[in-house]
Amino acid sequence: MKEIAITGANAITYPHLEIWNWAISIYLFLGGMVAGLMVLGAISQFRPSSTTDAGRPFVCYLAPVLSPILLSIGMFFIFLDLSRKLNAFWFYLNFNIMSPMSWGAWGVGLIIPLSTLWALASIPEEHRHYLRWPKLHDFSFKISAYRNKLAGVNLALGIFLGIYTGVLLSGYVARPLWNSAVLPLFFLNSGLVSGSAMIILIARNYQEKLYFTKLNIWLTTAEIVLVLLFYYSHLTSTAPHREALIPFFTAVLFAGIIFPIALELPVITARRPAPLRVHLIAVLILLGNLAIRVAFVYVGQLSSLSDIARR
Repeated sequence: MKEIAITGANAITYPHLEIWNWAISIYLFLGGMVAGLMVLGAISQFRPSSTTDAGRPFVCYLAPVLSPILLSIGMFFIFLDLSRKLNAFWFYLNFNIMSPMSWGAWGVGLIIPLSTLWALASIPEEHRHYLRWPKLHDFSFKISAYRNKLAGVNLALGIFLGIYTGVLLSGYVARPLWNSAVLPLFFLNSGLVSGSAMIILIARNYQEKLYFTKLNIWLTTAEIVLVLLFYYSHLTSTAPHREALIPFFTAVLFAGIIFPIALELPVITARRPAPLRVHLIAVLILLGNLAIRVAFVYVGQLSSLSDIARR
């Protein structure tokens, strides 16, 4: 990717350079959550207890259904951010193997229909009456035989989607905060955290909620490790990378990670924590991960190589 740097001493003429706004933050947040839902939903479907409709947890039904819906909403926010909306089709008339934008456009273009097929295949028989069209009902019944194969495909696509949201930012060398090889893995793990928090909210069974709450603690612990590696890679790099961390530290480490996990830890020791508390923790986790995405987008655009060069 190429970036044209605008430099000037007049603060009125060049007050700041802000290309991406809140719409991109929401897209990255929803994209990460969908990646987490796809990965965790597919893994849940492969569990031995999920071989029959009676034994399958609720996440095996709703995670596939939510994935294409939430991703389509995220793409709507991308569409809102486009300056020339009618030119969006050019993404699909050309493929640049070195461009993360091309990979993302074609990847999401494949994920939405394939995740929709997975959703139709995952609908249980007792819920197929919600499909009002007879042909859609019959099609859902036919592809239910390929449920596990579609889950495997969507597992791989979910990993791709989670990593891609980080690659999209890390490719910008001129933005020191984004330029880190740890960022794709951090975004993938953050998406798994968001996906598990959404599953906690939508799951019907209390034991299922508690299981994913405990899983979320391990995922959040891994997120802390990745954040520390992210900070280490910047602190041992050049001066622009070190200075880019200053406004970013508090928003990510405390609001997005430390505070939610501090509320989660007592849940493990409690015999039967209150459902309201479990739901509140899940909501705080989602808000924390949204804050992380917003911080990355806005603070990343404030960081610049040219600012350091002029000093």
